[in-house]
Amino acid sequence: MQLEGKNVLITGGTRGIGKCMIQELVKGGVSKIAVIVRDQQNLKQLSQEFEGVKFLKIVGDVANIEVLRKAAARIEDKWGHLDILINNAGIVSAGPLEEIQDEDVYGQVAINLTAVLLLTKYCIPLLKSSKEAAVLNISSGLGLIGMPFYSVYGSTKAAVRQFSDSMRRELAPFNISVTCSFPTATDTDMMHKFKGREMDSPEFVAERSLKSLLNKESQVIFGGKERLNENRLNFEAPEEFDKKVAQNYEERKKASLDHKAV
Repeated sequence: MQLEGKNVLITGGTRGIGKCMIQELVKGGVSKIAVIVRDQQNLKQLSQEFEGVKFLKIVGDVANIEVLRKAAARIEDKWGHLDILINNAGIVSAGPLEEIQDEDVYGQVAINLTAVLLLTKYCIPLLKSSKEAAVLNISSGLGLIGMPFYSVYGSTKAAVRQFSDSMRRELAPFNISVTCSFPTATDTDMMHKFKGREMDSPEFVAERSLKSLLNKESQVIFGGKERLNENRLNFEAPEEFDKKVAQNYEERKKASLDHKAV
């Protein structure tokens, strides 16, 4: 699959991994990009930075069903079809479950999961109208392994993994590929609390994720051999992985406090 000339819709495209993806898309020859963002000022800055791109701008929160419906309707009206859907927007609110505000539980589920389900649903007819279409869902390494103090965030990201598998098999007859990306710690605003820690760059995650989409790979897992070994241990011997996590329980708890990015 090639990027040149494709119609793309991305959520969370004004910063972090999403903005780096737009940079990669533009380098690959994409000039028509629809973006859903909450802040109109961010849209203005995006247009100024990528002057050659014809942005289809949808202002609103992806947690709002009507915003998602409007995005699909405007793409149908302006373009007639969609080639690539990138479900990238995400938020995190960590800590012991009993201390997470109810609104933050609902917010993470709404943005990290429900918006992915519904936006994909509304875009399927548009993707089916493309000769060759693809979906890229951004999950997380925490969607592969359940870790303490990230129960809500990790659950939403694990659901994105399951959803990606389901949709890949459901949409295969229509020449629509589905790729799921599992970034580890990435140097974005979401991880500002952990500055100084070794992390992947958002540019690297964006480039590798889009490469996997173009190659029609089912998934791309970041974190190298260590993450793959942890995934294997967690699946084959979860009790042993429990012991490993318990060794620095208090450290993990302290690190999770006030880790909130919306």
